[in-house]
Amino acid sequence: MALGFAFFLNSILFGVGLAMDAFSVSVANAIANPGMKHAERLRIAGCFALFQILMPLAGWLCVRTVAESFTAFQKFIPWIALGLLLWIGGKMLLEGLRGKEEEDRAEEKTLGRGTLLLQGVATSIDALSVGFTIEEYPFSAALVEALIIGAVTLAICLGGLFLGRKIGEKLSRIAPILGGVILIGIGVEIFLTGIF
Repeated sequence: MALGFAFFLNSILFGVGLAMDAFSVSVANAIANPGMKHAERLRIAGCFALFQILMPLAGWLCVRTVAESFTAFQKFIPWIALGLLLWIGGKMLLEGLRGKEEEDRAEEKTLGRGTLLLQGVATSIDALSVGFTIEEYPFSAALVEALIIGAVTLAICLGGLFLGRKIGEKLSRIAPILGGVILIGIGVEIFLTGIF
């Protein structure tokens, strides 16, 4: 298979489309913690990019090995994303409503590993279905496409974290509440898009 212009353009467009949920969650994370350090922003964007690389490859592998089981699992994807983002967003919303002190959200606060992994899964689980569209690709082409999707996601999420920080600095008092509401909204949007 030749990796021509159309292949790369298609991969970039896939990346942009798939990265929108991760972008929104990145904005919400930065709104909730506008003082996060550069290393933390890289960790968040890198996690989302990694999941956006792994999920299409997992989908590609599933189609080539256990396609029937994967097809049955696909209907649960919107439910899983909704559950994860409702839980994470609800937790963030409750923390904001409890009125945690400003110092609690100071620069040293980082997103927990478990929460970040759940966000990574929730925002990339729809990328599993990309495996269906690239099923005829040899592994090398599927890997290149997944890497392009990951690179696009990394860039878009870094932009989202920058944007969220600017918003969070202006809305620092209600930032955790706003971040939680955004995450819940993203979960509902993924669910409705997946169901309908």
